[in-house]
Amino acid sequence: MFHHSSKLQYQVKVDKPDPQFANQLQQAIGGIEGEIRVAMQYFFQAMGTRGDDRIRDLLMSTATEELSHIEILAHAVALNLEGAPVTIQEAAAKDSVVHAILGGMNPRHVLSSGMAAMPVNANGVPFDMSHIYASGNVAADMLANVTAESTGRVLASRLYNMTEDKGMKDMLSFLIARDTMHQQQWLAVIEELGGLPASLPIPNSTPEAHENMEHSYYVLNTSLDKELPEGRWSSGPSFDGRGEFTVKQKPEPQGQAPTLGKAPAKSGAQKEQM
Repeated sequence: MFHHSSKLQYQVKVDKPDPQFANQLQQAIGGIEGEIRVAMQYFFQAMGTRGDDRIRDLLMSTATEELSHIEILAHAVALNLEGAPVTIQEAAAKDSVVHAILGGMNPRHVLSSGMAAMPVNANGVPFDMSHIYASGNVAADMLANVTAESTGRVLASRLYNMTEDKGMKDMLSFLIARDTMHQQQWLAVIEELGGLPASLPIPNSTPEAHENMEHSYYVLNTSLDKELPEGRWSSGPSFDGRGEFTVKQKPEPQGQAPTLGKAPAKSGAQKEQM
């Protein structure tokens, strides 16, 4: 069960409405880096979490917070649209599709939503849930969450740099700050699990007997015309402490040629294939 306050988590003010920026804000709602993505990701991770109930509670609380971020951004989109200069609204009224496109707006903000936010990205593509990662493995999910918050913070930072509106910058500075916290809290969960060395390899419950460890710690250089530059990935101990990094330059394939032979009878293939 969820409870809802009538007030936003953080204030939203628009000093100078900008329909084009409203469309750019849609990426933070329905883009793969956006708030719908992380809200659903954390919800489904929470509902599948086994073991430490504290982690489930943290995921559920953060998922709920991300819903509030959708609300913040949706209000910002609406304010940027409905308060647009009269000239833009009049042009849209005359020929909504043409003028919306030429003005940098998403025409569906006029045609479909009545000057309100939608669950779509900046190109108008609906979020389809294909970027929800909830594996049932806490360590894997936490690393996915750090990545999600990182790309979300990149997006919020880019949006911050794309506007001169003080109200929008203030809102985005709040979202950037919450992305910082969420990155830190997911890393803190990994630390609670014993840190990266203890968590790796993921899943750490897989017996070593199930892994051909001869192939676990070399990086392949598949370039034919240059050597792989040396780096932390090419020498020294692995992060899980189980091996040493090495490099295989221009490795020889170890498998067979993938020849399938004749096609089965009644397979619908040509006679020449059988």
